[in-house]
Order: sequence, then C-alpha cells, then structure tokens
Amino acid sequence: MENNSSNSMGLKVALGIALVLFLGTAFYSLNLYKKSNADKKELTEQKQLVMNDLNAMAKQYDVAISENTVANKNLLDARDRIQGLIDSLKISETNIKSLWKYKQKYTALQNEMDLLLAENESLKVENSYLATSLDSTRVRLEERTMFTDSLLVQNSALAQVMENAAVLSTVGVKGFGVIERTSGKLIPTERASRSDKIRVCFTVAKNKLVQAGDQELYIQVIDPKNNTLGANEQVTFGEKTLNYSMISKFNYENESLNICEFVASKGSSNFEKGRYMINVFNAKDLVSTTEFTLK
Repeated sequence: MENNSSNSMGLKVALGIALVLFLGTAFYSLNLYKKSNADKKELTEQKQLVMNDLNAMAKQYDVAISENTVANKNLLDARDRIQGLIDSLKISETNIKSLWKYKQKYTALQNEMDLLLAENESLKVENSYLATSLDSTRVRLEERTMFTDSLLVQNSALAQVMENAAVLSTVGVKGFGVIERTSGKLIPTERASRSDKIRVCFTVAKNKLVQAGDQELYIQVIDPKNNTLGANEQVTFGEKTLNYSMISKFNYENESLNICEFVASKGSSNFEKGRYMINVFNAKDLVSTTEFTLK
C-alpha cells in the first residue's frame, strides 16, 4: 500500500516537472518568435531608409545633370551606378550582412557625390564665363567681316566648327541582359541562359545646335560569334554600308534625353556566352561604343 502511494507521488512530481518544462519551452519559443518578428521589421525599416537615401541622391544628380548645357559623363555614370544599386537593393535579401554592404556602398557614393557636385559647380561657372566670351567674340567678328578679308576667313572657319558641332552625340551607353517577367518587370542578369533580351541604354546629350524634332540613331549589337543581333538589316551612306540591330527613333527637344531599347537574340536561339559589343551610330558616324559580358 505504501509502495503504491510512493509511486503515485513520484508520478505526480514527474508530471509537475514536465508541465513546468513545457510551459518554460512555450514561453521561450514565444519570446523568440516575437524577437524574430521585431528584428525582421527593424531590418525592413532600415532597408527602406537606405532606399530613400539612394533615391534622394539620384534626384540630386538629376537636378545637376538637367542644369548642364552638355551632359557631364561623370555625373551620368554616377547616377547610373546609383540606379543600379537601387535596382539591386529592391531584390536583395533583407538581412544584416546584405544591409551593411549596401550602407557601405551608399557611404562611398555619398562621398563621391560631394566631390562630383562640387566639381560640377566649378565647371558651370567656367562654362558660363566661356559662353559669355564666345558670344562677345562672335559679335565682334560679325561686325568686322564686311571690312576685313582676314576676318572673313576666320568667320568661315567658325561656321565650319559650328556645322561640325551641330550633330547628335550620346554618352553613358551600356548594355546588359534582362529577364522579362510576364508582368512586364525587368530583372538585370549576367547569365546568357537566363537573358530574354539585351537592354541598351544611353543618354542623348543636350545640344542647342541640333535641329529639334524627330531624330534617329542606329544601334548595332554584335554577339561573341560576330553576329549582328536583332533585325540585322543594312543601310547605305555613300560608299559605306552599316549592318544594324535596330533604329532608335525619338523626338529631340534640344535637352538631354535618356533612351533604352531592347534587342532580341538571333532567331529563336539563346544568347551566346561571352563578350558583346554595342555601337551607336548617327548615320555613318560612330558616336558611342561599349562592351559587356554574359556568363
């Protein structure tokens, strides 16, 4: 009888201990879950703050670029790097390591921006002074051309310079593969097998000497096997024949204009691995070139 009572007491004690352990484990798991959610929320908020800082930086570059008479390549390249970082951050994992990496890149870009914007302000002052000097010189030349043969020669030379300057030019040309989702979303990729199209982007520089209106540039994308992708059609300028992938047509209003076009692979085949060359032509004249690699 005493033995049964002792066993019953031992069972109650064991059950009590098990219940305490269960409640302790449940409490610890609940606290751990709450902490995990709090940490995830904090990381998401920190990621958004970095995104906001990068967007603000990009807007500062847009303002600086819009104030330039001729697009500054350093500013355009820096703005493109920021946009690339923004696109990468959008699809990145939300963790401490990834967020710290983007914060470090943002700090480096902030220091670079301070230097570039200071340099840009200095260039604006110099350009303003040069523009004023050029206007003054042009007026004096026009007043004296009817009296002096030597000045007539100088005026003809100046007219030739102006004619050569009155052409479209591009800066910041770049190309890369993109994955095209059914929703229309584009995701940059360096892998040939995953690329649906090649995206070619560039900026048409601001030039008051070019006639405003409909303009066009020829884009040539050459794959690692020296094939011209896209339409692969020909156009002839005098004795020169150009094979092009596509014609980029746009309305030009004498302001800097950002343009992106898409080029498909040759036929229905996938893109080749290796180095791709991109050339942009204004009629027969090559105005920009770059290259990139798909792995």
